[in-house]
Amino acid sequence: MSDQVVPGTAEFADGLSAADVDRAAQRIAGVITRTPLERCERLSQATGTQVYLKREDLQVVRSYKLRGAYNLMSQLTVDERAAGVVCASAGNHAQGVAFACRSLGVSGTIYLPRTTPRQKRDRIRVHGGDQVELILVGDTFDDAAEAARVHARDTGAVMVPPFDDARTVAGQGTIAAEIIAELGREPDVIVVPVGGGGLVAGLTVYLRERAPGVRIEAVEPVGAASLTAALRAGEPVRLATLDPFVDGAAVRRIGDVPFSVVSGSGVSVTSVDPGAICTEMLSLYQNEGIISEPAGALSVAALPLLELTPGSTVVCLISGSNNDVSRYGEIVERSLVHSGLKHYFLVDFPQEPGALRRFLDEVLGPDDDITLFEYVKRNNRETGPALVGIELGSAEGLVGLLERMAGTPMESERIEPGSAAYRFLM
Repeated sequence: MSDQVVPGTAEFADGLSAADVDRAAQRIAGVITRTPLERCERLSQATGTQVYLKREDLQVVRSYKLRGAYNLMSQLTVDERAAGVVCASAGNHAQGVAFACRSLGVSGTIYLPRTTPRQKRDRIRVHGGDQVELILVGDTFDDAAEAARVHARDTGAVMVPPFDDARTVAGQGTIAAEIIAELGREPDVIVVPVGGGGLVAGLTVYLRERAPGVRIEAVEPVGAASLTAALRAGEPVRLATLDPFVDGAAVRRIGDVPFSVVSGSGVSVTSVDPGAICTEMLSLYQNEGIISEPAGALSVAALPLLELTPGSTVVCLISGSNNDVSRYGEIVERSLVHSGLKHYFLVDFPQEPGALRRFLDEVLGPDDDITLFEYVKRNNRETGPALVGIELGSAEGLVGLLERMAGTPMESERIEPGSAAYRFLM
């Protein structure tokens, strides 16, 4: 879905301006990688536009987060550096803070949700070395944020927010200046992933002053649409439920500073299903050789949902590549379900020899395959339920499969995506 925000003239939070972004670019020069802007032939042909990918996955910490973290920490006073820093993160901001701690010689304490992929935790330790302490707490970013807030209050450590600070926002905004410089002109559209809102706010600050004709499309996962909720309410609100799958963008409440920048600025917001994100992650890997985390693929996953002018220039931010390889089984599964190729059923099988063979012969199509078969309960009854996972040769084959299943004496029940039973499977 998409919510169009009417452009306004509200001042940005804390007096933020493009000049703040310029100064941030000077501070982080020589520390961050000036990441490439690459044209993507596949997505250009698919959309009828000229699609470029801003490769922040190639940043030294594999995400854009170093920009904001280093810009903030480089401005700390001598006393603040001596007190040390603390932050909460879903993983990428923590790597930026850890890298800055080691570069600047500042001690840091980093709080992460227990659900943070191991790959991100390991990379934080690599970047921070002996300068950082890693603490796992709770299941979401918000749990970690509360623990970090208490730590700062009790110890005097300086909080380094991942998005809700003007210095962080200005650091992230440096991406906008790079895009225009690398492209040699202003793009028509920039598509930006959203978690807490620091990235989209930084780009908005710079572009609304220096390139007001650029259309900004913000993208968030449907299970963590905190910006959409805030725009509808007129203020940041706390989401009642949160899907942590897109961990880099799973934030229950948009930041106050980002919201004050984005609201009334003309930014449009689109929400994307995790299955579509997984499909695009696999496409990026198989076609462009880009390893993206779920949040990193948000921008390109949204392209089919956007109204784009043929021939226009569109820049998508690949925001990060910190993905744990152990997650790919679930990513493939979610993609197959989203594409209509994977389906699950509870089938009541006769408990007699040859029942499975008859099911294979009478129900499955020539290009279909059983990928899961598990008896739910064996008993002395004449029939017993089994959980059956079927992968189709094509999505169009579902109609015929359902018709053949209905024509057998075996009772079956389809497990619908989004149901409680389906969530248990995933």
